[in-house]
Amino acid sequence: MTLAPVNKRQFRAAWVATVGNRDWPSSPALSVTQQQEEWKRLLDQMKGMNLNAVILQIRPMADAFYPSNCNPWSKYLTGTQGKDPGYDPLAFLLEEAHRRNLEFHAWFNPFRVSTDTRLESLVPDHPARRHPDWVVAYGGQLYYDPGIPEVGDHVTDSILEVVNRYGVDGVHLDDYFYPYPVGSESFPDDGTYRRYGQDRFADKGDWRRENVNRFISGLSKRIRQLKPKLKFGISPFGIWRNRSTDPTGSDTSGLQSFDELYVDTRTWIRQGWLDYVVPQVYWNIGYPPAAYEKLVDWWSEEVRGYPLHLYIGHAVYKIGQDDEAWNNPEEMADQLYMNLSYPEVKGSVFFAISDLSRNPLGIRDRLATDFFRYPALIPAVPRLDQTPPPAPRIQSVQRFPAGVQIEWRDDSTDTVYLVLYRFAEGEGENREDPRNIRFLIRKKGNSSTVTDPTAAPGRTWTYLLTAVNSSHHESPPSNRVRLLPLYKVIAGSFQMLENAQVRKNYLEQKGIEAAIVEIRVNGEKRHRVQAGAFSQRSNAEARLAEIGRLGITDGFIVYD
Repeated sequence: MTLAPVNKRQFRAAWVATVGNRDWPSSPALSVTQQQEEWKRLLDQMKGMNLNAVILQIRPMADAFYPSNCNPWSKYLTGTQGKDPGYDPLAFLLEEAHRRNLEFHAWFNPFRVSTDTRLESLVPDHPARRHPDWVVAYGGQLYYDPGIPEVGDHVTDSILEVVNRYGVDGVHLDDYFYPYPVGSESFPDDGTYRRYGQDRFADKGDWRRENVNRFISGLSKRIRQLKPKLKFGISPFGIWRNRSTDPTGSDTSGLQSFDELYVDTRTWIRQGWLDYVVPQVYWNIGYPPAAYEKLVDWWSEEVRGYPLHLYIGHAVYKIGQDDEAWNNPEEMADQLYMNLSYPEVKGSVFFAISDLSRNPLGIRDRLATDFFRYPALIPAVPRLDQTPPPAPRIQSVQRFPAGVQIEWRDDSTDTVYLVLYRFAEGEGENREDPRNIRFLIRKKGNSSTVTDPTAAPGRTWTYLLTAVNSSHHESPPSNRVRLLPLYKVIAGSFQMLENAQVRKNYLEQKGIEAAIVEIRVNGEKRHRVQAGAFSQRSNAEARLAEIGRLGITDGFIVYD
């Protein structure tokens, strides 16, 4: 099998849906310890695939996965809305993600309130109970009406509460604004339209789009005021408009988010309100109503020249689900190959982590061993801080039995993580080749050590470090440190310490300094007499010849 080309910079993320306990926690009956262990297992799976970001749904239903002044505790934590789970889930979730150097994007569903139409099923102090005039029933569910200005303010405050209190790396919204159409049922906002929009908009659709645009614009502005380096991204439905409706739309024939969800993604992109967009291109290559290849091409053209990133949303949940295209184990692989041909596509987001965990048709293994077989840095967002941190410094590089230990120091307050590069002798120092990235190290203090267990002994290795800030700008390289192979001359190996001591004394009588080193061979203790260690093999061979002339015939050379 030919392996895919690899990129040093690529956004690689998975969505983690909490609504209905889809992905995490898998049940509201889990204890706190079980919830936490389940989260850590999911993160470890992500690291095992070399993903570098997680998008977690923390406000799935006008509720909260954190202690909130705006919304009640989510029922998906304990089974009961408003019940304190006994800890701050978001603080824990965020800490564990950052511990693994995963970027954390807080995912909010803005306007959905409940999966049934009974207001009384909500806790008494729920904002929807306190403001029933904000709420409409549609399709068997309750929603906040996006046309009411106070609703937009409330949702914005709910998001900014998290932005202010937690060190999340991004704010993420999904494809739900006005709800998806349910049959011929109309969204019941005639009264809101008469009150707020009829005098300004002859067309209700234009008014609805303006409501969503005002919300997105205002939220983007507020986020940038509070946390200028925080990223804001949205994952819209995969089709903006069909070409049959708008000549600038895509060659598709599906639901149009512009017309039926009132999502004006083009305006968001062109006005610079977003840092990234993740269209949900959840169809297979060649699918007649909405072909994957046509939509990736359209979205690439749509973002070209604008200062935001395009990531593609992939439907892992469809793999192996009794559909001819999705039963093909190469379908997702072919999509990922196709993405590589578009420079505008900066990465992928997979829906969802529980589906990746199932490993349908081996997709998780394929990511880990092929497309994402090396770590990747997250692309630097053009809008954000362009100034890289200063270079860190390698203090020492030493070989130990467990591997090569690198001690480093970095005093910059801007550094979030460090990149350790390793180069073999004669291969050059190409920092753009991800094969040379050994570790991405989350910074916890100004100095620490990391051990590289895979640097084979007997070879010359060069190490260097760079520092990366929250905007993913990379520093100049640190000092370079070469680790030369160390050739050790062994003048005999003995089971008995007394015999080793006799050999050592003999060598020292002849003017050769020696030392006794205890090792284990197949579980048995051995005592080696070491008669020198040299960085050049020729010097070691000369010493071996010297002890040979002294009548020692059981000498040999080992190397680190």
